[in-house]
Amino acid sequence: MKRVHLIIHGRVQGVFFRHNTKKRAKRLGLTGWARNRDDGTVEVVAEGEEDKVDSLVDFCRKGPACARVDDVDIEEGKPAGDIRDFSVRR
Repeated sequence: MKRVHLIIHGRVQGVFFRHNTKKRAKRLGLTGWARNRDDGTVEVVAEGEEDKVDSLVDFCRKGPACARVDDVDIEEGKPAGDIRDFSVRR
């Protein structure tokens, strides 16, 4: 099991980044959340099986078709098990 905290930089707001991340995470069986930050980045926390978390990170490095990802800050941690689903936060 693995947990990641991501900050995605680039043109990542207003391009369905959070929605597509949620859809991908749910398909992978991950828990966590995604939200827009005031500085124009998107923040993602995801937890689950290591290979599935890595797959979501790979998706976040590219983003959906309309996005432009310039950089992704990645912080790995131990799973907390405190989130039951994957949601989009405001």
